[in-house]
Amino acid sequence: MQPRNMSMSGVVDLAAVKAAGEAKAKAEQARTDAARQGGTPAVSPSALVIDVDEAGFERDVLQRSTEVPVVIDFWAEWCQPCKQLSPVLERLATEYNGRFVLAKIDVDANQLLMQQFGVQGIPAVFAVVAGQALPLFQGAAPEAQIRQTLDQLVQVAEERFGLTGIAVDGEAVPGEQPAAPVQPAGPYDALLEAAVQALDAGDFAGAVQAYKNVLVDDPTNSEATLGLAQAELLGRVGGLDAQAVRKAAADNPSDVRAQLEAADLDLVGGHVEDAFGRLVETVRRTAGDDRNTARLRLLELFEVVGADDPRVVKARGALARVLF
Repeated sequence: MQPRNMSMSGVVDLAAVKAAGEAKAKAEQARTDAARQGGTPAVSPSALVIDVDEAGFERDVLQRSTEVPVVIDFWAEWCQPCKQLSPVLERLATEYNGRFVLAKIDVDANQLLMQQFGVQGIPAVFAVVAGQALPLFQGAAPEAQIRQTLDQLVQVAEERFGLTGIAVDGEAVPGEQPAAPVQPAGPYDALLEAAVQALDAGDFAGAVQAYKNVLVDDPTNSEATLGLAQAELLGRVGGLDAQAVRKAAADNPSDVRAQLEAADLDLVGGHVEDAFGRLVETVRRTAGDDRNTARLRLLELFEVVGADDPRVVKARGALARVLF
């Protein structure tokens, strides 16, 4: 079984105009056909997370991706990081309420799919949009970064392909009771104060650890998330020779490390748009691990500035365009 419309040699670039145009046309045709048949019925919440094998890949992933983005979680029972990541992805699939569907693929039972996607290690997360595949990230990424990646995915799926997701009915998953809301362990005043004091003293490593201690118990704590991003940024630029960094970045546009360091200096110096533009351009002209490194650094800088800042909103759209 060879999936159609997908290059399985490794990284797949959705920026190709021809491929994107063909994919969009097929998605639109699929939606037209569904409308003639009375539209796509609402699905139950349990249908947002599915197990997929080689036999059902075309139906469950490729065909479904003409209606809704399909996020693929490559996992295995023996993989400990998978056991951390998979529950987060499953919870987010429910939370996003039909904006994407999560397809779980056991690599031990589906070696061919693993090879076709060029998976080098697990956990590995890909997406398929309108029949086109792209890598998202590898490893147990922080939830904040996963959310940002998913936000970009659903935004591009809607803007480029008109995929607004699928309707989800209100019935509960059979056999499950409504989960009680998780209460954070807090309060975290002492830990947050310790982090601030460490920052004031120039102990960036201590501040990073203090913020991480909060996020272990309360991953959605916005103050700790912002503080961690700021402390990590200050720790990175502390020992840099600004003049040498900027010269290296200017002399070697393809040197990803030099561009990352220059972007950090841009941000600390208040040149927010320059920092974002530099990293978006680095993502555009790189591939593989270099591209992912630049993308993740840009997401970290988004955290420093704040998700609601108009410069972040603008840069997030620019990032989505070069990624997809």
